[in-house]
Amino acid sequence: MQISKFATPEIIFGNESLSQVGESLSRLGAKKVFLVSDSGVLNAGWAEQTIKYLQDSNLDYHLWTQVTPNPKDYEVHAGAAEYRAQECNAILGVGGGSAMDAAKAIALLGTNDGSILHYEGVDKIVRPLPPMVMLPTTAGSGSEVSQFSIIVDSERQVKMAIISKSLIPDIAIIDPQTLMTKDRRLTANTGIDALTHAIESYISLAATPLTEVLSLSAMRLISQHLRPSVASAYNLEAKQAMAMASLQAGIAFSNAILGAIHAMSHQLGGLLDTPHGEVNAILLPYVLEYNYIAAPEKYVKMAEAMGENVTGLSQHDASQLMMKAVTNLTRDLQIPVTLSELGLQPEQIDRLSQTAVQDICMATNPRDMSVDDVKALYQKAL
Repeated sequence: MQISKFATPEIIFGNESLSQVGESLSRLGAKKVFLVSDSGVLNAGWAEQTIKYLQDSNLDYHLWTQVTPNPKDYEVHAGAAEYRAQECNAILGVGGGSAMDAAKAIALLGTNDGSILHYEGVDKIVRPLPPMVMLPTTAGSGSEVSQFSIIVDSERQVKMAIISKSLIPDIAIIDPQTLMTKDRRLTANTGIDALTHAIESYISLAATPLTEVLSLSAMRLISQHLRPSVASAYNLEAKQAMAMASLQAGIAFSNAILGAIHAMSHQLGGLLDTPHGEVNAILLPYVLEYNYIAAPEKYVKMAEAMGENVTGLSQHDASQLMMKAVTNLTRDLQIPVTLSELGLQPEQIDRLSQTAVQDICMATNPRDMSVDDVKALYQKAL
């Protein structure tokens, strides 16, 4: 029998659960909190509200917002230096995947030596990290529950995957109300990222019965609620469903890892600094078609989860419905459909293909991929 591990943080979920942030950090022994956020979260008022709850719990804090989408190695180094200079002893990430990934990387360097570049790959972290609480304000990245931190190596222009159980936060606080301040494009992009997490974790070579249940549940929720969530910032029912879907997909991929879509999108994000969800949406149909022969029975289950009627259909026909459902969703959300729309040039494909096959996420893709296979998929998506 295969041995598998399943790890999650403590999870606090629900409207106004943001109010639990001070008490949560106090329980972890925080004295001075390094609060990592970004300008968008600041403008929406969530950082200010978070600070109020820290003050209510008599916690000292230092706010740091020098993080950009697709966080860079030099930003993490600057944040870690400030963390030490401010003599903080706990980390709080408030924002989307970029803010939380940066917060986790800063926590790593808060107790471990050297450059963040030294920790690329699996299980490179030596010393325990300071207490971490993550509070997502988007429904997509799953960083609040995952063992991943994705940081751009600015010299190589590649997204590094840092993977370790040490990066799983102590407490994740998911307040669906924070999603109501996000614009339509960000809601769509992050929602498709969550869908990609659900799909890739489900067909991953490392999937287990525990992760599969969560992956399928996330697909159901996203299929039903992403469109209404994008349509209206004030649809709280849709926001709650998408927050739950992102959480479930995050737990699933943290434990089952991902596949070729993320291996390929990491390269594009590092090179072109493109929105991660948009890249995933463009690559999804092509990689799904490529991977089909590795797990046709799982494609039938995914079609059912996405609301398709597969009664009486062959595996092939049911699987086609599933792939069409994904394409229809991205079309309805008006997400770009080609990589050239994001700025990719044909001459860049060779380089991207070489680095994609080395990405750690490729190890759990259900079908083997050569450099030429990856190149062909990039070219199809161009």
